[in-house]
Amino acid sequence: MDNNPHSPPGEDDKRVVKLDHHDSVRTHVREQVSSEVKRLEHRIETLRLVRAPHAAIMISTYERMLDRKKGFLKSWGLRDGNGY
Repeated sequence: MDNNPHSPPGEDDKRVVKLDHHDSVRTHVREQVSSEVKRLEHRIETLRLVRAPHAAIMISTYERMLDRKKGFLKSWGLRDGNGY
């Protein structure tokens, strides 16, 4: 879809923007995902202390989400001093 009515047809297809190459985007993504990792870790610890009927399923799900988020940070080279 062409957002600029004044650009020639197909012009947007030629221009590829790699957002992961911009420091401001990388910083924002690292901060956002690191914050999500910390919240998930806190939820897991809370669930381990509570005897909820489905706690084990929720913990397992949160752990998979953590693994994916940490893998994303690693693949983008965004790990900070805390390992996130």
